[in-house]
Amino acid sequence: MNFLAAYIMKGRMEAMLVASSLVLLSLIISPISIVSSATVALVTLRRGAVEGLYVLAWSALASAVLGFFLLGSFQFALLYVAMLWLPIWLISIVLREGRHLSLAVEIAVMIGLVGVVGAYLFVSDLPNIWVAIMTQFLNVAAANAPLQADQLLLAQNNIGLFSHYMTGMVAAGSVFSLLLGLFLGRWWQASLYNPGGFGQEFLSLSTQPRLAVGTLAVTAVAWFSSSGIVSEILRNGSILLLVLYIFIGSAVVQGWFAERKLSALTIPMFYLTLFLVPYTVVPVALIGLADAWLNLRTKKPTI
Repeated sequence: MNFLAAYIMKGRMEAMLVASSLVLLSLIISPISIVSSATVALVTLRRGAVEGLYVLAWSALASAVLGFFLLGSFQFALLYVAMLWLPIWLISIVLREGRHLSLAVEIAVMIGLVGVVGAYLFVSDLPNIWVAIMTQFLNVAAANAPLQADQLLLAQNNIGLFSHYMTGMVAAGSVFSLLLGLFLGRWWQASLYNPGGFGQEFLSLSTQPRLAVGTLAVTAVAWFSSSGIVSEILRNGSILLLVLYIFIGSAVVQGWFAERKLSALTIPMFYLTLFLVPYTVVPVALIGLADAWLNLRTKKPTI
């Protein structure tokens, strides 16, 4: 994808064309939104906050105009600005000025936590809103592929359970996409101007023990306290904190594979497993959490 990065860096018009056009395409293929946000990240990382904001603002305007004429709506462009482009612009500034990928990742997670708390403070009866949304999706799915009575009952029961955690899961998914966009933008920057630099930066990803202690404290209070709004907010926050340690744990595991000089397919298979088998994220996150104290990358793995 270096050709796309090189095209983006040709000038403002090229960057705005890529960002705005990919936003529209992402309405059909949603993962393309990561490439769109990576465009804003690349410009900001390389040329600074003002240039990044310029591209962001004009890309948003172009997306709104295109959306109005092609789809009859421009609101989705505002949603992209609020949910993707502004946050990635902010954390790109943090990474450019602070030069620490770990700090940028932590700030992204903190933005997500602020979003979770804000949702509970300003939106009343949030679980019931999620119940309504998920019930609508279930009805559409059932209409397209009829379910048996027991399957439908199970799905309806699960809706009630998951409604209390959907805010955290949606926030975690948003932060995950945000960080993938940042990583892609940083990788593009390294590929063009500092080959190999992003790999070294990612493998050094870590966090401080005090943050790990805070994570354990939040998780313990959330899952062992009585039910209530505070407990629910903390539970959703702990889901979001999982994202931070998934990335750190992935860096540790990738470093182990690199030390052992395993097959070139090992690392892609590892990430494919994380994507296809969601339960594997838990041990990976635990590795990331343990790394805060044990500094596992200085130790040779015994497995």
